[in-house]
Formats: sequence, structure tokens, C-alpha cells
Amino acid sequence: MSSAPDRQTATITVTESPQPAAWDAFVEQHPAATRYHQWAWRDVFTRTFGHKAVYLAATSGGQGGQGGDITGILPLVVLNTWLFGRFAVSLPFVNYGGVVATDDAVAQALVNEAGRLAAARGWKHVELRHLEQRFTTLAPKRHKVAMMLPLPANETALWDQLDRKVRNQVRKAQKAGFTTAIGGAELVDDYYQVFARTMRDLGTPVYTKRLFVEILSNRKIDAKIHVVRLEQAPVAASLTIGWRDIVEVPWAASLKEQRSNNPNMLLYWEMLRTAVADGRSTFDFGRSTPDEGTFHFKKQWGAQPQPMCWEYWLPAGKAMPEQNPDNPKFKAAINAWQKLPVGVANIIGPHIIRGIA
Repeated sequence: MSSAPDRQTATITVTESPQPAAWDAFVEQHPAATRYHQWAWRDVFTRTFGHKAVYLAATSGGQGGQGGDITGILPLVVLNTWLFGRFAVSLPFVNYGGVVATDDAVAQALVNEAGRLAAARGWKHVELRHLEQRFTTLAPKRHKVAMMLPLPANETALWDQLDRKVRNQVRKAQKAGFTTAIGGAELVDDYYQVFARTMRDLGTPVYTKRLFVEILSNRKIDAKIHVVRLEQAPVAASLTIGWRDIVEVPWAASLKEQRSNNPNMLLYWEMLRTAVADGRSTFDFGRSTPDEGTFHFKKQWGAQPQPMCWEYWLPAGKAMPEQNPDNPKFKAAINAWQKLPVGVANIIGPHIIRGIA
């Protein structure tokens, strides 16, 4: 952990050295905290990618959650990349993060400290992945939405609420000879086989398999793998993460050569019915760009868009970062990547994607 001194504003102290147990106790009781605010994800990010984590906690009446209670948190992961330089994200590679605090004064103290660290340590920007704008002093970007589906109490009601076209596509997949499986780390190889091929076909560098191993081996993270197989060969797969009454699917993939038989539709049906059986009330399909392909795919299941607002601390006079496929830096790389053999892409990809949040 960092030995940097704590910073105190009025009666609010911000530390880089919070106690993990106190941190998780705050996350567990705060209604705005997300699954990714758990301390377990700090271990996932640092062990998988080797990035430095700067986890800021605000306290009152003591230091670092030891003598006083934590009143706010801001988890940051610092990426140092050849393409975009050094910057901090809350949180990278996942859909949610940012400030969680008991009141506005605590939230502002955390952002102020993040800005101070950015200026002192040469971070080009700080990105906070919020669902709504929290700070008028930060630059907002509203380019993504979260796709949410309220779940009924039982599988029959779930099936009945689906669009007729969706039901027909699920039935087609069920008649195509596919089998399904749900599990944990024992299914990582099947999952990664499909995921890696799909990412290559999309022109996107793939995450290292270690990311998913770390997630599934951490007992504090409620994660499952779903696999659809044809004659024992995996053709579609996903990873879901549960938190409170919500299940999210941050990563899902299916092989394009089986697309006409709809294994992806069977995959999503299995995730949804499992979520209902587990007593969840909401299925989070993950973030999408409005009106693009994945947006319409999720909407056909009945998911509705929930606005997201990513906020940025920027040095004076600096423009908003553009780290997305529309950036000209990416376009030529995507075209070239799609031509690589899967084995080569799997070796090179993890070294590249670790710097693209």
C-alpha cells in the first residue's frame, strides 16, 4: 500500500492507505456502490494487468478507516500506455466505478484529491464512470448507456414477456442440437476459446485469460460462466457477475459460423432464466452505444437504456480524451487485427488491451 501522507480538508481526511475490511464494510452498506467497488476487484486489476491501484478513502474522526469511519471512496487504476500516456480510470475494463460518498462535501474532497494527484504525478486525465453527472467542475461525456431489463418472479412470466421473434429464435436454437452448461473456473477454457475468436473477428485485442481466472477464483466475486456447445465444442459463452439483486453480463461471445442457428439467443435465455431462478430482479446487459448493433440486440430482449455519464478531470486547456474505435489511431489497427491468426492474436492482444480501458 502507498505510504503517501493523508490529505485533510476541514474535517474530511483523504487517505491512500485505507483498510480493506473498512473499505468493504462501507461498500456493503452504501446503496450507490457497485460490484466493482469491492476491494476484490483491486486485486483482479493489479494481479491481471500489473497496473498501479490508487484507492482513496475519505474518513471523519480518524485516519484511513482505523480511528474513524469511511465516509466516501474513489478507486482509481493508473494505466501507463504507449498510445495514450499515463491516466487514471475509475474503473477500467468494466462498466462502473467513480465516487461513492455519504454527501457532496465528501465526494468533492475525493475528486479534489484525485485532481491533485493527477497534477503531481503526470496523469493526463482522470476518468470517472458514473451513471449520472455528479460534478459541475468536471467535463461530462454521455456516449454510452446501460441496458437494463426488470425481471419477473418466475421463468414462465419471463418467457411470456419476451417478444415473439425472440422466443422463436430461442426455440430454433433449442432444436439445433445445442447443449448448455453453467459453472465456474472449470469452464474458463471453453469460455476463452469462444471469447478470443470473437474478439479477433471484431478486430479487438483480447484480454488475457488470467483476467477471467482471477475473477472466478476470487470467492468475494459472485461470477458464473455460461457455455453453449455443439457436439461438445463451445460455440457461445458468457461471464455473469451478481451483485445484490442485479446480474450483469460484462462479456459474452458467440462464433459467427453458427450465427444462423442462434446459439447467442439460447445463451442469453439461459442467463436470464438463471437470474430469475437465483431471485434477481434486474438483468444488466452491459453498456452500449445508442443505435449500434449491440444496442438493438439488447433492446429486442426488452432492455431499456439507462444514461451513463463519464466525468473527466482534465488539466487546464486539455481536450477530452478519445479512446474509442472512432479514433483514427484505431481504424487501421482494427482492419489489420481481423486478418491475424487467432493464436497470434491471443499472444499479442493481452499486451495491447491492458492499456485500453
